[in-house]
Amino acid sequence: MPREVSAGATSLTLVIFSDQKRSALKIRRILATAVAAAVTTPVVFLSAAPAFADTKPAGAQTQEQKPTIEQLKLAVAAAQSTYDAAVVAHADAEKAFAALADASHPNQTAAVEAKTAADAAAAAKKAADEKLAKAQADLAALPADADKTAAEQAVTDAQAAVTAAAAAKTAADEKLAAAYKTRDDALIEAARKSEAARQAKDKALKELKAAEKALAAAEAEEGEEPGEDCVEESKLTVALTGPKKVVAGTSAVFTLKISNGTTKSLDEVGAYAEAFNMDSTEEKDLDKYLDLSWSTAANPTWQSFDDETGAVAGAVKPGGHADIKLRLTVDAKSPAGDGMLFAAGGYENKNGSCGWSKEAADLEFGITAASKPGTGTGTGGGNGNTTEQGGTSTTPVTGGGNGNTATNGSLATTGSDDAMPQIALAGAAAVALGAGAMFVVRRRKAGSNA
Repeated sequence: MPREVSAGATSLTLVIFSDQKRSALKIRRILATAVAAAVTTPVVFLSAAPAFADTKPAGAQTQEQKPTIEQLKLAVAAAQSTYDAAVVAHADAEKAFAALADASHPNQTAAVEAKTAADAAAAAKKAADEKLAKAQADLAALPADADKTAAEQAVTDAQAAVTAAAAAKTAADEKLAAAYKTRDDALIEAARKSEAARQAKDKALKELKAAEKALAAAEAEEGEEPGEDCVEESKLTVALTGPKKVVAGTSAVFTLKISNGTTKSLDEVGAYAEAFNMDSTEEKDLDKYLDLSWSTAANPTWQSFDDETGAVAGAVKPGGHADIKLRLTVDAKSPAGDGMLFAAGGYENKNGSCGWSKEAADLEFGITAASKPGTGTGTGGGNGNTTEQGGTSTTPVTGGGNGNTATNGSLATTGSDDAMPQIALAGAAAVALGAGAMFVVRRRKAGSNA
């Protein structure tokens, strides 16, 4: 018997038959497999290369060769070891900085002593200047016929004292500048090392999480019933287009284009996408300010991506493509920074075959902070286009080979056992996609800082 399932805020009627249970489970991991292959190859295999360098010759591991559970466990262990070392290194760097900043450190006491000496030299120079001025005034006040020998000698002595005081002050100032430079240079270098250690710790933690998620996805997949494996389809491609900037407090609409470059019709095409703030760290989660939803021409109601469903575009003919609109809403509290959209596509046919796009799509955009009251509204790319579905595909997207049209994200019911459920890009797909996006973010930021 069919049953109704709620997907996000919109209630969708999904026709699910008992003998399709395994198919539904399999489609949920289509994108997980796709992104896990992309992530575990550069991240997991590089972080744990020594652990299985003997099992494969150089260059033998490719995206098409999925890592084994044991290899993924070794990768998690290697990533954990790297993270543990990074935590210790960061703590040591912070301690080194704190020691340099402590008042009892020799650099700090030397600077204080030099400052005291410089202040004393400045005071002595001021006193000598005042004494010279008084001696000159006393000499000038004497009558013309008075004996001025003593007064003139006093002026001479005062001038000599001023010269000596000036030299002492110059020497004290130079010593103070040197003490400050020694202290400040050491503090700056320690701060640089502490920040580098923090960044290394953040990177190690993200790579550990990516490795753990890849292992969890593989273990979950291993526990399912055996069946036909999904394949990597190089001719199923995805592309993202949209604004380059989004203003906090507004929404912007992007387009995800899924193209079927194969020679066969694809019965159900879908995608999973996520938005990330590239400045998020272990200490600050800026992704919470980003919310992503989707719609299509056939299903114009905006729906959120969640742990159960991805975007559904229906069937796509050979050479055709489907457009999925992605609405990104940035919370008004979001700070300015850089963001990234990340999306992967997949498909499932009624005969049980399925696959994923060989490459995921990513698009970088800037986040402009919301304008303060009275300063005018920002227009830096937050595109205000919040219509439910904009633009159309030149190739119609239909609901399947029987001529019925996909409605509300599900294939039309035919009454036969091979009727397909809505594409469910859940759980492991979301996990692996997030890990993949984080790897891309790290790679992009590393490249921009080089």
